[in-house]
Amino acid sequence: MSMLQGKSVLVLGGSRGIGAAIVRRFANEGANVTFTYFGSRDAAQRLASETGSTAVLTDSGDRDAVIARVRDSGPLDVLVVNAGYAIYGDAREHDPDEVDRLLRVNVHAPFHASVEAARQMPEGGRIIVIGSVNGDRMPVPGMAAYALTKSALQGMARGLARDFGPGGITINVVQPGPIDTDANPENGPNRDLMHGFMAIKRHGRPEEVAGMVAWLAGPEAGFVTGAMHTIDGAFGA
Repeated sequence: MSMLQGKSVLVLGGSRGIGAAIVRRFANEGANVTFTYFGSRDAAQRLASETGSTAVLTDSGDRDAVIARVRDSGPLDVLVVNAGYAIYGDAREHDPDEVDRLLRVNVHAPFHASVEAARQMPEGGRIIVIGSVNGDRMPVPGMAAYALTKSALQGMARGLARDFGPGGITINVVQPGPIDTDANPENGPNRDLMHGFMAIKRHGRPEEVAGMVAWLAGPEAGFVTGAMHTIDGAFGA
């Protein structure tokens, strides 16, 4: 029997890509999974039907909605924060409203969700936030605002690890490199550029990221907290 059997799991941003792979992995391990979606209703309903999980509409850019969703989920064994937002281009040309939404989704939501989850989590609880290798390395122009948000998660995890540790709750950041999803397909126009930075010259698979998340949620990772776990084919090496 899986060590995740019967665990209560909430995945913020689980309808597509990496999030959907995480939902599938936890559901296959026997966990009771709820996941949020915002712009992908049909995909969310299909995934919920496929996995026996529960899909709930929640805007991760709405602080109060995020806090309410986590609070109303009751004591969670595992919280995974995967919802993300990206804007690209010269920082001097960004719409300030878009930058503010980027910060709300990528920084504010992980912080508030983690804190709210920790209020009710039992000892042994796990919080896992999906960041990016771009928190460590930004080799191309046009992604300054995105990189800012992913670097912010590193400080957040280190600090919250100190706050949550006495209660036996861990918090970690998983930092994927290029992963083959709708948002960054392996056959996309930037394939050769990205692979040129990498030692393993392919995109990662969502299932590989989900495997790392599942390990961090399991008993073998009980002494791992406040850490960054990069899975990127040496993109950032």
